[in-house]
Amino acid sequence: MFVRKMTPSQSSLFGEIDDLQDLTFIERPIRRSLKTAEEIDKLTVDEDLNDIERAVYLLSSGEDVQRASVIINLPILVRQNPAETFRRVVPKVREVLHVAGADMQLAAAGSFLTVLQDDIVLIQTHTHSILQIVLLNLDHRDTVVSNAWLETLLSAIDALPKDTIRQEILSPLLSKHQLSQSVLARLASCRILGKVVGKFESSIVKKDLLPLIRSLCQDVEYEVRACMCRQLENITRGIGLDHTKVEVLPELVELAQDEASTVRLAAFDTIINLLEMFDSESFTDEQHLWFLEFYKKLCCLGLQHENGHCESQTYPLELENKYALVRRNCAYNFPAVVLFADPNHFLSGLYRTFSSVCHDPEISVRRTAAGGFHEVVKLLGPNVHYIHKELITLLQDDSLEVLDALLNNLQETLELATSRGEGAGPESKQVNIPDLVPALVAAEQKAASSLHWRVHEKLLQCYSCLPRVISGDQIYFRFFQRMFSIITTNNVLPVQREAVRTLCVFLRYNRKQEQRQEIISKIKQELAQGRSYWNRLRYLDLCEITIDLFSKSYFCKHFLIPALELVSDPVANVRYKLCYMLPKLRSVIKATDKHLLQQLEFCVRKLLCREKDKDVVVTLRKVSLSLLKRGHINKVLELLERQQSEAKLAGDKQSEKKRE
Repeated sequence: MFVRKMTPSQSSLFGEIDDLQDLTFIERPIRRSLKTAEEIDKLTVDEDLNDIERAVYLLSSGEDVQRASVIINLPILVRQNPAETFRRVVPKVREVLHVAGADMQLAAAGSFLTVLQDDIVLIQTHTHSILQIVLLNLDHRDTVVSNAWLETLLSAIDALPKDTIRQEILSPLLSKHQLSQSVLARLASCRILGKVVGKFESSIVKKDLLPLIRSLCQDVEYEVRACMCRQLENITRGIGLDHTKVEVLPELVELAQDEASTVRLAAFDTIINLLEMFDSESFTDEQHLWFLEFYKKLCCLGLQHENGHCESQTYPLELENKYALVRRNCAYNFPAVVLFADPNHFLSGLYRTFSSVCHDPEISVRRTAAGGFHEVVKLLGPNVHYIHKELITLLQDDSLEVLDALLNNLQETLELATSRGEGAGPESKQVNIPDLVPALVAAEQKAASSLHWRVHEKLLQCYSCLPRVISGDQIYFRFFQRMFSIITTNNVLPVQREAVRTLCVFLRYNRKQEQRQEIISKIKQELAQGRSYWNRLRYLDLCEITIDLFSKSYFCKHFLIPALELVSDPVANVRYKLCYMLPKLRSVIKATDKHLLQQLEFCVRKLLCREKDKDVVVTLRKVSLSLLKRGHINKVLELLERQQSEAKLAGDKQSEKKRE
């Protein structure tokens, strides 16, 4: 019976009927997974119990999966009946958690956080009950569980009133002798202090919290010192600048000289993050000088200077990676340090360090320096010529990653680096950067020879700013021919199109008539009349761009006719693109220019009469009808209708022949 009812697809899926016998093994695990009568009896709950009674019963006598279910649904019970839930259910949850596994602990942490953050109005007794459970489990032996309860507490602090935080969280924290606590507990104390400090007035923080903060900053374990150090930023913002100068800054200076590199790095990061808060009077001259000297040492950590260059020293791989990370962080924060040191003192105070960062043997450090180069340029202002040499160095870097990072803001960098600040525009008040043009040419050749075509495309995009950076003659003699070469020989379409756009920008800002005419002549010869149909397609791309960059009359004078002549191109793709562009080409022709209108109409009629390619014909008809509706072309509608009727008649004759 079963075989007769199977569909063909089912038959092919299961194979012959004999093969079904092999599937009988499936029954065995199914039988094993069934519950026995005794097990079912254990999982059965009296249906007459209400939700609270059922929760209490399951927490007391249920299986682990039932207890976990109650804990997960605890927020729902609190919303429905908060008084009874806290009187009867929560104490049972506390008993269960005392012996619960990690999964149940994590579920409880999430449920209690939901209750604390919910819009339910909890009385003080309820909040106390939850916080007691949270604080009790902060010392759980499983670090994953203890961290989960800590995150619950930290997230709940935002939703708790100030008095509750002081009574339920801070009072127990301050009453404990910290050194008698475990390292895990002291680390939790650091994070709690960093979180609650913003809830209280600066006077309370100074009186009650700062002694404990100082104690943790001087803890015997470096992990605790580093953790507390990273919380000093929040504490500083909570107590204000005046107290920071007296209370926090000395601790930071001491931590920055700690024997443990982890602590020193934490101190350095904290100081950098706080620089924006400090006014010019925050540091004494001695502290100011100490910080800058310390920063300079970090920039060269793990390196030795020979003949003015940074050379790597031999260290174990792990230590070498740590040193590189420190130097990379220094490079990232260099603009902030320039601001701190005063840009007017850059040459005497930070230039050698910046040059060292730009020449760092580690690629990631140089890449980071390149990514922030434009920020340093903006800060230096009229003194930007100090780092012209480093700009050339990064442009000529051996790593394409460094060049890629520099390209993200290269246009802004070049314009600021070559401007005297006396106006903008092509060839106005430009500052000459030695070796800039050779460096740009070398960078483009390096990108072109790599497999990373997106870097090449990005560099060509940056080239569009060159008319505002270097002279027209430099562009004409060093870059025009290269753009033609990329357009005609490169195999990547986005790169070709970006080279076309850059070529159009160069032409737009060229002020010498002879050079312009030569360029236009070369465009027509190598692109519009090029032997490769790819070149002719790029000419049509160029037309689309020049319509936006040049005036309509200039486009019609120099570019329109060669485009329309492609109506006879032997390659269908070229004719297809021309059809697609017809409305845009028509939009640049003035209504009074009868000659060009006739040329366009002739182009359309020629395509309608001769075109055989199916895709081109479909596109042509759509475009022609669009032009006709707008009244752009006359005398074509009759031809189009005649062509359609002839095509229909030919189709009818063909059908009749087939029937015969």
